[in-house]
Amino acid sequence: MNFDELEKKLGITFKNQKLLIQAFTHSSYVNENRNKIQQDNERLEFLGDAVLELGISQYLYRTYPNKPEGELTKLRATIVCEPALVKFALDLKFDQYVLLGKGEERTGGRKRPALLADVFEAFIGALYLDQDFNAVVNFLHKYIYPKIKNGFMIKEIDYKSQLQELIQQDKQGEINYEIISEKGPAHDREFIAQVKINNKVVGIGHGRTKKESEQRAAKIALDKHQTSI
Repeated sequence: MNFDELEKKLGITFKNQKLLIQAFTHSSYVNENRNKIQQDNERLEFLGDAVLELGISQYLYRTYPNKPEGELTKLRATIVCEPALVKFALDLKFDQYVLLGKGEERTGGRKRPALLADVFEAFIGALYLDQDFNAVVNFLHKYIYPKIKNGFMIKEIDYKSQLQELIQQDKQGEINYEIISEKGPAHDREFIAQVKINNKVVGIGHGRTKKESEQRAAKIALDKHQTSI
């Protein structure tokens, strides 16, 4: 594996590249290469899990000043959950650099979700040890925070249900969704949805499917409600 290439792609130079390599070393590789002095990534994954949670918590706390603790906790959980970490790892092509044992390789370990999530967390742990928390935040700022800001977690969070619960709780009345526009060819369709509360438009969202556009409209309505508190 060419870890110099990975560093170049990420724009990060490790002071101790052994830490970077360890982050990508699966236990199956260590078990099959006892003659090499190499540690697996499990301890780094343990550390990275905590560092990542802090980095995400800090971002959410500062980005959403009006969200209560419960909502921040739910949002953080969707960002540090396994499916999200796997997506982060695949977007960065981390799967191409994992050191695996032959057996694990044959059984498709390189694409196994739990393994990829662990590798991402181990990388965070390695970066923290090699440099500091600021380096981790810079990495998150470059590759992860924009995904959160751009609604990356739209599929993981059911904003329509959250809005429905809010309306029922506040007894604000009836909620309705409507697709107001469709455009683009069949293979690249864009839908625009609006959500109304008591016939008043409170959110408009765009998406590649009707469901996604409605979810985005609901998110905008929720964000407006938070900022009005």
